[in-house]
Amino acid sequence: MKKISMALAAPLLIGLMAACGQNRNAEETTSAETTNSPTAPDLPEPSEGKSRFSNVVGWEEGQKPVAPAGFTVTEFARDLKNPRWTYVTPNGDVLVVESQTERKGIKKVQAVVSGKANSETGGKSANRITLFRDTDKDGRPDLRETFLTGLNQPFGMLVLGNSFYVANTDGVLKYPYEPGRTKLSAPGQKILSLPAGGYNNHWTRNLIARPDGAKIYVSVGSGSNVAENGIEYEKRRAAILEFNPDGSGERIYAGGLRNPVGMDWQPGSNTLWTAVNERDDLGDDLVPDYITSVKEGAFYGWPYAYFGQNEDPRRKGERPDLVKKSVVPDVALGAHTASLGLTFYDREAFPAKYRHGAFVGQRGSWNRSALAGYKVVFVPFRNGRPSGPPEDFLTGFLINDKDVHGRPVGVTVLPDGSLLVADDAGGRVWRVSANP
Repeated sequence: MKKISMALAAPLLIGLMAACGQNRNAEETTSAETTNSPTAPDLPEPSEGKSRFSNVVGWEEGQKPVAPAGFTVTEFARDLKNPRWTYVTPNGDVLVVESQTERKGIKKVQAVVSGKANSETGGKSANRITLFRDTDKDGRPDLRETFLTGLNQPFGMLVLGNSFYVANTDGVLKYPYEPGRTKLSAPGQKILSLPAGGYNNHWTRNLIARPDGAKIYVSVGSGSNVAENGIEYEKRRAAILEFNPDGSGERIYAGGLRNPVGMDWQPGSNTLWTAVNERDDLGDDLVPDYITSVKEGAFYGWPYAYFGQNEDPRRKGERPDLVKKSVVPDVALGAHTASLGLTFYDREAFPAKYRHGAFVGQRGSWNRSALAGYKVVFVPFRNGRPSGPPEDFLTGFLINDKDVHGRPVGVTVLPDGSLLVADDAGGRVWRVSANP
């Protein structure tokens, strides 16, 4: 079978839509803009899907991921149960979500955390948020507190004004918040219900506020691989929803996004970007995960088409109208890499080439004959557009063709310009800093 040209190396796909503003309505998008791209990917024909789970062995003392020359990797936090996402509060505290898949009857992947084997998927989620504070600003937290418990598979976090928001798998909660607090005691109010659970790991719900604070966005992954249970079960799913800070005014901001997780605003613009985890069972090299700018009202293909107007054979002939309007994503990241984390680098501590570019956490494949992902990649930007192919930034998670140390997911830029990487299966949070 012909290999997709961007697998692993992942050459860049820059859609002509990249320069379009966020507020441009999708109905104004021409067919030429949604079907053509200066660097179209070489997609293979669909084939039989394969599965291959990695064996997570954890990190021995002294082991750590590998960054490019000129950077130092240190351990920011350890002994965490599935640290999947991180968030920096306005006063500089780091919040870490400890949360995981909860399901029965699946093949479990074993992880080693703190010397003890525990189920990386399918067990009981910790369902908590842990706070870390670096009071002396030396890059190592000296305070660790349980910030919030009693949650239901939490993921997204947000401080907006005097409120703290957390996105459970089944809804968004709002709490009173004061900067500097190390834990929340007041009960939260559920301001928005969401469809719970989802295919594989599509239980994650991320949060981000519009720069002016007037709107909040929540990502909701699909409930199935490719709507095999019926499209009627996918309402308000495979989409980014927009709502007011009080939970009112909900609407679909953009749809056809199979599993959007990481979201961030492109520096210097009002353009929202997201990382999307694409579909399974079309072969080793279909369908590439991607990051893309998100156009208001746009449709990105799921489940009827992939990477533009390539019709999914399992949904053939069902919605030619939606296939025709499917928008081509901006940057391909390789098939089955589980590209979930996304953050733009908006600081100056890293060398100039990284400024305004995007870091993407790739949790790694379970459905490919050869493992893919298991690293953090960097996508360079120039003049507001992707300007080169994704390149490896943080590696060393992959040991051989079956064993891995961990699985990176959330990526977050700290106020001092260093980068935090949440290692879900490894039970750690890593900090990457530029050497003086």
